[in-house]
Amino acid sequence: MTDKIVSHSDWWRAAAIYQIYPRSFADSNADGIGDLPGITAHLEHVAKLGVDAIWLSPFFKSPMKDFGYDVSDYCDVDPMFGTLADFKELMVRAHQLGLKVIIDQVLSHCADAHPWFEESRSSRDNPKADWFVWADAKDDGTPPNNWLSIFGGSAWQWDTRRCQYYMHNFLVSQPDLNFHNVDVQNALLDTVKFWLDLGVDGYRLDAINFCAHDKLLRNNPGRGGAADDPTAQMSNPYVWQWHKFDKSQPEALEFLRKLRTLVDQYPNTTTIGEIGDDTGLAMVARYTEGGDKLHMGYCFDLLAAQHSAPYIRSVIEKFQVAKGDGDGGWPSWALSNHDCVRLATRWGGAHPPAALLRLAPALQLSLRGSSCIYQGDELGLPEADVAFEDLQDPYGITMWPEFKGRDGCRTPMPWNSELPDIGFAQGANPSKPWLPISESHRALAADVQYADANSVFHHYQHLLAWRKTQPAIMHGDMVLLPEHAHILAYVRSTKEARMLCAFNMSDASTSFDLPGGYRVDTVHEDSEATGAALVNADGASIAFKAWGVMFARLA
Repeated sequence: MTDKIVSHSDWWRAAAIYQIYPRSFADSNADGIGDLPGITAHLEHVAKLGVDAIWLSPFFKSPMKDFGYDVSDYCDVDPMFGTLADFKELMVRAHQLGLKVIIDQVLSHCADAHPWFEESRSSRDNPKADWFVWADAKDDGTPPNNWLSIFGGSAWQWDTRRCQYYMHNFLVSQPDLNFHNVDVQNALLDTVKFWLDLGVDGYRLDAINFCAHDKLLRNNPGRGGAADDPTAQMSNPYVWQWHKFDKSQPEALEFLRKLRTLVDQYPNTTTIGEIGDDTGLAMVARYTEGGDKLHMGYCFDLLAAQHSAPYIRSVIEKFQVAKGDGDGGWPSWALSNHDCVRLATRWGGAHPPAALLRLAPALQLSLRGSSCIYQGDELGLPEADVAFEDLQDPYGITMWPEFKGRDGCRTPMPWNSELPDIGFAQGANPSKPWLPISESHRALAADVQYADANSVFHHYQHLLAWRKTQPAIMHGDMVLLPEHAHILAYVRSTKEARMLCAFNMSDASTSFDLPGGYRVDTVHEDSEATGAALVNADGASIAFKAWGVMFARLA
């Protein structure tokens, strides 16, 4: 059993991290787009919630074709969001409030407007000619292989200047950097160092397993049709391939070791990687094991609509098997983010049950690992319904109507229920927000929830505060209890304490019998707040209400 005192430098273990999508958090200058001063003005909301850190989605200079995930200057703030001075003020205020600051960096690709790419595409013999992934056409003029872009079509775009194709895993305007070139790696590490020197506490690394490709450009094998994957967009041909050669190559791990060496020079900093791969959690374990690569990693297994007890149990079990018995490998559990349908709608449908909205954070925050909470989930916000004519996301525009894109989870945060724009903008006569205000969010605005002791916000706040008083949940080992059709149950334990965490992942009442050797000693007071359960006199049988939750100490 784990009985380790977590050092200050290990603050990220079991940390709760709050993701902020800057365009949609708060607009300080009433131009319709959220910005850094707007974030600073609302940091008390985040601190009051009780999380440990904020993760800021990209705010760097960008043509904004993918809303900041297409970087044209890694070391400056886009004027849309403010200035470098604004970022420094944000960081100072966050630290005053006890919040760590993690920034979101995109290292696998950049914008086609980046000076590096403009030079690289100018000729085949310039100093940066090999900084991106260039390849000749086949004899018939077609792309060099069958690799596909996540956003649709081939992963190769013809360039008339060089008369070659360049690779792009995402938009045509997001060319992939060539990590087989050491100069590229060193240039990117210099940009990482820039922000570390300014005092950031860590990095969230976007699509980090995409940073290396197969040098031989071998074709990906086909699946014979769409993938049987609950996290996949089934209308997207990208899922018809096994992505064996276009990402997740061994060279990526070598780069991450260099990155970790740099980051470790700055005390109390951390890294978290987004890892999208066919093998999911096994790749997360690989990227975080050994203490010499990423500190934490997450994939998309809990970002699907599927949330049955057997499914979530299988997700946890996959990571445990991949991690093995060692202390290496650390997951970050996310139930929502800026790339998927909001949690309330994805799990709860058009009318999510109140108990389900309380179960979700109780589950997330009791898992072994760190947690990422997406802005608005602490208010129980449903997915916004954005009309086609209002769409901004190029992914959604391309894949409409089967996939409506990511705009529905990116609409402006509701701060004040009585204002026309629900308090998104500060100042008179605000411009039209970049995405429409969702009227479904008005009754769930922050001001309404602050005043309601039974609100989703206060439930998150209570859970986050309680969790910090429970060493078994913060630092303990985790053992899954036997599979049940509706109940997900596991035990978190240190030498001093054992905590049963049990969840009815269904809309029907059910019961759960503890296996031999387990007996409930004390039911934690949080059980009633989460809608839980009754324990039989023998302490070994538990009756759950629909979406019921139980935290109980075990004898």
